[in-house]
Amino acid sequence: MSISSVIRCTGSYLPDRVLTNKDLESMVDTTDEWIVQRTGIKERHIAAEGEGTSVLAIKAAQKALESSGLNPSEINGVIVATTTPDQSFPSVAVKVQAALGLNPGPAFDVQAVCSGFIYALSVADSMIRSGAMERVLVIGAEKMSSLLNWEDRTTCVLFGDGAGAVILEKSESQDGILSTHLYADGKLNDLLYTSGGVSTTGDAGHIVMHGKEVFKNAVGLMADIVQEVLEKNKITPDQIDWLVPHQANLRIISGTAEKLNMSMDRVVVTVHKHGNTSAASIPLALDTAVQSGAIKKGQLLLLEALGGGLTWGAALVRF
Repeated sequence: MSISSVIRCTGSYLPDRVLTNKDLESMVDTTDEWIVQRTGIKERHIAAEGEGTSVLAIKAAQKALESSGLNPSEINGVIVATTTPDQSFPSVAVKVQAALGLNPGPAFDVQAVCSGFIYALSVADSMIRSGAMERVLVIGAEKMSSLLNWEDRTTCVLFGDGAGAVILEKSESQDGILSTHLYADGKLNDLLYTSGGVSTTGDAGHIVMHGKEVFKNAVGLMADIVQEVLEKNKITPDQIDWLVPHQANLRIISGTAEKLNMSMDRVVVTVHKHGNTSAASIPLALDTAVQSGAIKKGQLLLLEALGGGLTWGAALVRF
């Protein structure tokens, strides 16, 4: 008997406040046209004061749990992908665990920035396949606005806040997570980083990004990992129903689709509405497409992301 892990359900949450490009024009030297042309972003959601990452994660998790039909006692563990935890410790995951009334079990955070959800999904998949757990709540949640320098027009226009969640569960079918692929190259860490940290400056710092270099690496590395996924699973691009990419930049998304000879009507795009929500972007995009009815059970999905580190990863999923 072979064990696999399948996505039972999805959920997401976005803060109420919407910050448009027009709003940003009055805050920093930029224009709506400049932002849209270079990124495809039109608006993003910003968490309220006192609305920490754990609040976003809990609300997304509650949505996933509601749609699952499960009792909280049936969830064995929680993994949260985030680079913006409420505190240095404890983890966001234990706060989710407590808020949902889950039984004691593994609860921890994963930090791989924008690739975090793929990393967390891979860890949860491995734990289920090993027999350690039957159901894992996997969340990507970020309050990226807390890392922004609102006077830096190169970064403050890019990011937003939000959370997305899935419940991964044991299955004896051949569907679910078919393969995951994880990478990092620490030699590229200076391309995208924060200017602070607990053990250095004592504060979180602000995002610093060398955009042209990140873009160049993203296009090449995404093309490479997509090819690896195809070869590993012995499939062709036309067999993929949906590309669900990290929502960082519309040009990167379009470039990846072009490498796959995939039309944009088979690509889930939410970057124009959400901005870059880092580890939350893939589960947010996934839930958006599921709730709209675009993504259906049985379809083949390719999830892929690249983030600070540099880290990058992909997952092939039979939904």
